[in-house]
Amino acid sequence: MEGNEMKKKPANVSVNIKQCRGNVEKMIRRFTKKCKKERIIEEIKDRRYYKKPSDAKREKRRRAERTRLREERKKQRAIERRNRKNT
Repeated sequence: MEGNEMKKKPANVSVNIKQCRGNVEKMIRRFTKKCKKERIIEEIKDRRYYKKPSDAKREKRRRAERTRLREERKKQRAIERRNRKNT
């Protein structure tokens, strides 16, 4: 594999009828949520126009920083909730 090639996993997103008990609106919401999590639509928008490699790296770094901060905040809130329950 070359250095610049990115290995992508196939994005197979599916929703079962049993998961949503036949509720169509719930199925659509679940499908949309899964697509967002897999970044399918965002990937299509990103690939629409050429992006310089330096811009792509910068954006990737920003996204990683945001997710790291979000995870830290999430952990901190969980700790605070645990402390409130114990007190």
